[in-house]
Amino acid sequence: MRPIRLPSNRPPERFYRGGARISAFRGEGASGEREPEDWIGSTTTVRGETDRGLTRLSDGSLLRDAVIRDPVHWLGTAHAERWGADTRLLVKLLDAGQRLPVHAHPDDGFAATHLGTAHGKAEAWYILEGGTVHVGLRRDIDAEDLAALVRSQQVDALLALLHEVEVAPGDVVWVPPGELHAIGAGVLLLELQQPEDLSILLEWEGFELDGPRAGHLGLGFDVALAAVQRSGRSAAELERLVRPAPGSGSVFPRDADEYFRLERLPVTGTALLEPGFSITVITRGEVEIADRSFPAGATLLTPAAAGELIVRGDGELLVARPPRP
Repeated sequence: MRPIRLPSNRPPERFYRGGARISAFRGEGASGEREPEDWIGSTTTVRGETDRGLTRLSDGSLLRDAVIRDPVHWLGTAHAERWGADTRLLVKLLDAGQRLPVHAHPDDGFAATHLGTAHGKAEAWYILEGGTVHVGLRRDIDAEDLAALVRSQQVDALLALLHEVEVAPGDVVWVPPGELHAIGAGVLLLELQQPEDLSILLEWEGFELDGPRAGHLGLGFDVALAAVQRSGRSAAELERLVRPAPGSGSVFPRDADEYFRLERLPVTGTALLEPGFSITVITRGEVEIADRSFPAGATLLTPAAAGELIVRGDGELLVARPPRP
């Protein structure tokens, strides 16, 4: 059994610009102006849509449906016994063609209570092309002051609340649920997240969206902003959120392990791709897996039933997985 090479899967007409860096990374033709996300191995839909965002297999069927039919094959016995057909994972390539708005995502408890979803949205990033990111509050802010900034759309003041950090290729950023953040223009990253499309948007000027209507997940800002973490982050705390990845092995902080895992796997000669459901991105060089060659920019979907695989060549892989069951 071989890994499945996936074509790009880019929901069109997102609310922000981007996509050219994904095309260059994957060796594809030009993209639309607002195709800034490639949803890799996705069983998750864009919020409010029936199938947009879902990955289709080579026969045209949906990966989501294949996993539902045989979760043990795709996810493994232990995973299926604990979580059924829930992959617990969404992986994206994201190209910020413009700075993203200041926003946050709810945690599991808030999402279950107010939105009826199975997950909130923790996320973490592996930086492929660097730039500036904004993450974590520089100081505490009370609920009334934060709500006032959102109502008046004081964008400069909102952005000034956040730590501004320069990131380089190979850095990782951990964004717990509730953490305010924004990705700067020019950054290309691999994002792992819980499999939901849930964002609370605190700004919307200059973006293709109706913020007063769409920014609060249908809850109203009085409710939605309660999901936002309002305590400032110290320099030491910020270093736990943004840091260089180790050269191999697990790259995200331990706090992310309950949500998802990412392994950096350099290959010089041979390496082992451990068994289990995974989504792999080839970031450098060219490698061979199960007698097939894959270049940099390729994205692979591997079912648990494939077992352990030998990787040969000279390159590097990023291997995304769900949490351990």
